Amino acid sequence: MAGFLVLVAVGLMGLCMNGSWGVEAGQEAPRRIHTLFSVECQDYFDWQTVGLMHSYKKAGQPGPITRLLSCTDDEKKKYKGMHLAPTFEVPSMSRHPKTGDWYPAINKPAGVVHWLKHSKEAENVDWVVILDADMIIRGPIVPWELGAEKGKPVAAYYGYLVGCDNILSQLHTKHPDLCDKVGGLLAMHMDDLRALAPMWLSKTEEVREDRAHWTTNITGDIYGKGWISEMYGYSFGAAEVGLQHKINDNLMIYPGYTPREGVVPILFHYGLPFSVGNWSFSKLDHHEDGIVYDCGRLFPEPPYPKEVKLMESDPNKRRALLMNLECINTLNEGLLLQHAANGCPKPKWSKYLSFLKSKTFAELTRPKQLTPATLQFEKAVHVVQAVQQQVVDEPTKPHPKIHTLFSTECTPYFDWQTVGLVHSFHLSGQPGNITRLLSCTDEDLKQYTGHDLAPTHYVPSMSRHPLTGDWYPAINKPAAVLHWLNHANTDAEYIVILDADMILRGPITPWEFKAARGRPVSTPYDYLIGCDNELANLHTRHPEACDKVGGVIIMHIDDLRKFALLWLHKTEEVRADTAHYATNITGDIYESGWISEMYGYSFGAAELKLRHQISSEILIYPGYAPQPGIRYRVFHYGLEYKVGNWSFDKANWRNVDVVNKCWGQFPDPPDPSTLDQTDKNKLQTDLLSIECIKTLNEALRLHHERRNCPDPNSLSNSNSDAAEEVLVSRKFGKLDASHVVRSNRAEMNHSQEISEPTLTDGLFSSVRFWVVALWAFCGLGFLTVASVLFSGRRGKGKRGKSYRIKRRNSGSGFMDINGRDRHLRGGEVPL
Repeated sequence: MAGFLVLVAVGLMGLCMNGSWGVEAGQEAPRRIHTLFSVECQDYFDWQTVGLMHSYKKAGQPGPITRLLSCTDDEKKKYKGMHLAPTFEVPSMSRHPKTGDWYPAINKPAGVVHWLKHSKEAENVDWVVILDADMIIRGPIVPWELGAEKGKPVAAYYGYLVGCDNILSQLHTKHPDLCDKVGGLLAMHMDDLRALAPMWLSKTEEVREDRAHWTTNITGDIYGKGWISEMYGYSFGAAEVGLQHKINDNLMIYPGYTPREGVVPILFHYGLPFSVGNWSFSKLDHHEDGIVYDCGRLFPEPPYPKEVKLMESDPNKRRALLMNLECINTLNEGLLLQHAANGCPKPKWSKYLSFLKSKTFAELTRPKQLTPATLQFEKAVHVVQAVQQQVVDEPTKPHPKIHTLFSTECTPYFDWQTVGLVHSFHLSGQPGNITRLLSCTDEDLKQYTGHDLAPTHYVPSMSRHPLTGDWYPAINKPAAVLHWLNHANTDAEYIVILDADMILRGPITPWEFKAARGRPVSTPYDYLIGCDNELANLHTRHPEACDKVGGVIIMHIDDLRKFALLWLHKTEEVRADTAHYATNITGDIYESGWISEMYGYSFGAAELKLRHQISSEILIYPGYAPQPGIRYRVFHYGLEYKVGNWSFDKANWRNVDVVNKCWGQFPDPPDPSTLDQTDKNKLQTDLLSIECIKTLNEALRLHHERRNCPDPNSLSNSNSDAAEEVLVSRKFGKLDASHVVRSNRAEMNHSQEISEPTLTDGLFSSVRFWVVALWAFCGLGFLTVASVLFSGRRGKGKRGKSYRIKRRNSGSGFMDINGRDRHLRGGEVPL
């Protein structure tokens, strides 16, 4: 009986292991998953392969995985990484066999086609997950759990594929309305892949050959080199065979980006540089890195999780930084294990190696499970476009949340503007928060001291374009907005974008100025004449939608997310169009392309047909005559303005640090009581001009108080350089009072020109008292000594001959006195 029970138990276990037990039997058989990724015979792809394969095992990804390895015959002879992953060899198409075009990205669709035709494994697959090599899997990627259906693959969103919206899709697919901007993660039914793969390859070749449409404004490729032709090949091929994607922008994340609250990405795509504090990583820095074969060598050690917890207080931003650590640490853990498999000696103990082997790290990198927020789909792109072109009514919420942004750089010029704008923001009653987008190079940031001037989001500087080398700091504005959208977490519905050289006088709200989704609000920039001529025809498909606007922008967050990348791309495009810099085309009186960013904004908005509500009641330039009855909300002091003989031009203060120098401020304007009262229009203009500069000076005064500058009302009028010396001396416990007295006397006639007092009256009086006391003490001492000496002479009577000889031979009376003093003291010691 016991033997019979054992046999039954073994039989039941066999049934379970074969996946044929009960209800599950009908589900497992048709749901066989296979994961694919494509690489070439290079060290660059080998370390990526190690990372992906390690994460594949660690995450518990179901089903087998295959590396599609594209190598030439010569490359294969020297290749030493065949053992790194289960591999299916694919003939290389990096150099196209017919056209001779060098385009390695085509190996991805070519490899999939070859695998489908020649692999025995492909005959036993129902669902396919296609990844890139530069990815780390965090949790099981199961197509049907993600929502994939036959005919409806799941994919990640690639919003920069703007060719789905323009002439490119019309040229390369009969169904441009079905073109989805997707890529990265692909999860689809095997039947769909069989239909798609040949079309994917064919469309890639087709787009790659269409050099006439490689430009950035058509493809979204910032290099304009056709490098993303393979991505368009996928989208156009899918449209041709009628595949409509379920687009999920939560499943995959680029390290460095901040996930939305509640979202748990199950895939890292480290295609872009990312950083944690002063540590950073870019895959491009390791393009020819044989790190897989260098025993004991790992990528630079990042900070530890404990350090990140001290570094960032915001929970979601901290989570994003920890994800950055997880990505690089998983890569390093994979390399460590691969080195052991390669037969490398055991590495020496280190704190970092100990951490990678710890339970803490194992807990941090355990397989992630899908959450409801992660599984939320985006609307299909073609549906979004249709909605986007409609003008939506006013927001349903009476008071939607607002966030204000402004862009600056690490210079004193922008620091005093920041102080003024932030001060006026708090006075104005503007709802929501304000964030400074601070664009700095690494070197600038090391020396920068203005971190406390405003709530700040730090942005890599693009003043010197990383690709072209063009010096154009204005591009930092769209680049910074894009960076903020990709890295910051906001729940605001509307974003207000200002320039730093502005002063807020009142709130700017979407409900008052009737902003809506699909209908941003801005102010008129009539000098942007390029909206009316050939410039618009060259740089936007919808020149009729080009609005001459700028300065103040109120835009719905959904519109801004779609628009920001276009704003940057169009700025680059117009800036590169040097042939059309002429004043009669751009309106730029300097003909230098300096207002390319403004055209980038207008042309980018036109591409999306974002038509603006244009209001002339929001902004005024100081010096311009106001319209009667209008309560302007913003001063834009971008131009020189005057009140009588007084004037202010921000350009004159480009290199003056009035923020870090105590009590630095701008020249005071005339008193309003002295203005001409007869011309009411001129009076109102002057009063607004005075208000602007007074607000700036008030902001600076309060800033200096916060910096604990000495009380200006108790400071004497003295030379500013002397003041700095006094303050330094005080800092180190020293004070040269005589120097202060001399400085004050020498500069007495100029004291009224000094705007920065130097020494308190109390301190000066105290010093003067002690100087007088010292001189009195010295005088009294001198009289006492003289009296003693005089008494000594009378007591001795007449001197002898020997003394007179000695006296004549003496060098000086001073020496004689000293000698006499020594003689007397020597003779008096016994007493």
